[in-house]
Amino acid sequence: MSDIEKAARDAVEAADNTELVRTIAAILAVQKATEGQAPAQQPARPEFDARKWLVIGGLAIAGGGVACFLAMALAFLAVGVAIGGTCATVCLLVLRSMWRDYRK
Repeated sequence: MSDIEKAARDAVEAADNTELVRTIAAILAVQKATEGQAPAQQPARPEFDARKWLVIGGLAIAGGGVACFLAMALAFLAVGVAIGGTCATVCLLVLRSMWRDYRK
């Protein structure tokens, strides 16, 4: 192999090495640039605002919900009175039966 061929081969090898070194330098530069940056932060979550939900509930009740609310309250009251009346009746019947047995 002549000196010219050897020099040409070394020149090609040097060019490949130079391209590889440039690529590595670019990768390292990008890594250094991203290390200094703060990680992306998520937006802050809004705090719970009870007043907002009270206003929404008040608007729902004021917008025709009052009649529904009162009807439900009346229905629960009626169920309570019916259960109480049934319990009182059964209790009185049992007590009357016990009183009759006691007097005999």
